[in-house]
Amino acid sequence: MIKRYSGKNLDDALAHAAKEKSVQVSELTYYVIEEKKGILGFGAEVILEAYALNDVSLFIQTYLSNFFSYFDPKAEISVDRQGEVYKVLINASNNAILIGKAGQTLQSLVSVVRSATSSEFKRRFVINVDINNYKVDRYEKVRLMAARIAKQVQRTRITATLDPMPNDERKVIHQELQKVKNIKTESEGDGPKRRLKIMFDKQKN
Repeated sequence: MIKRYSGKNLDDALAHAAKEKSVQVSELTYYVIEEKKGILGFGAEVILEAYALNDVSLFIQTYLSNFFSYFDPKAEISVDRQGEVYKVLINASNNAILIGKAGQTLQSLVSVVRSATSSEFKRRFVINVDINNYKVDRYEKVRLMAARIAKQVQRTRITATLDPMPNDERKVIHQELQKVKNIKTESEGDGPKRRLKIMFDKQKN
């Protein structure tokens, strides 16, 4: 978690934080909270807040564990950090309720986790949450649907506008069709109504 550390100067405070977290100073993100100059070098102090990326993993794990303690105490939660991307896999017994219609409840959970994490660490992180591999299966269905619709657009040259979908699913389609001949994709709309258009592009080979 993000914590406060102090030292007689910045290097001293950072060294203290790095030692406690068992990381290199270069792995820390920090914010100076207060800096006291002191008199003739006496009484000087730097107070800062610092965290490492592994602290973010721990926060997400703890936050979700507390959340699921009310809904599904036996739920298994794992957090896998890949660089600055956090992939959360949840195995739960009441997955249908947690996922919701068209994944809407799951998407709301993702938003809550991202908001809580951003608030704690004062920055945004890429956090992807999946329950019982729902997203893995969903992404495969989205890819197949996109490929099928792209072929129709190639044949008819008529733009296809898809139903609103989450950002991660739109991204899957963008990536799936970016190299398809004569096909381009574009998102339109705002918030939960944002949708994707698959269009014919005669100049794209």
